[in-house]
Amino acid sequence: MTDLLSDEEIDVQLPDGWDREGEEIVRTYEFDSYLDGVGFAAGAGGVAEDAWHHPEITITYGEVEVRLTTHDAGGITDNDIQLAERFDDIYE
Repeated sequence: MTDLLSDEEIDVQLPDGWDREGEEIVRTYEFDSYLDGVGFAAGAGGVAEDAWHHPEITITYGEVEVRLTTHDAGGITDNDIQLAERFDDIYE
């Protein structure tokens, strides 16, 4: 099992654009169309599957919200930070 990050570690490592909400990190990505968001979510889903780390992804018109936490650890771990960074890479 992966170790939980401390509050200080989360503050330092949290990527730009991400917020902490309790035991999750959250970001809403913005898109010009619904299908652009669906395409991003499909790509993010593939990255998540490769990492064997499965976020909550909510798709609405022009936005995709991603929530990350490590359920087995009961909170935020390095796995969440790393996956957030990978999602940011495919968004750019």
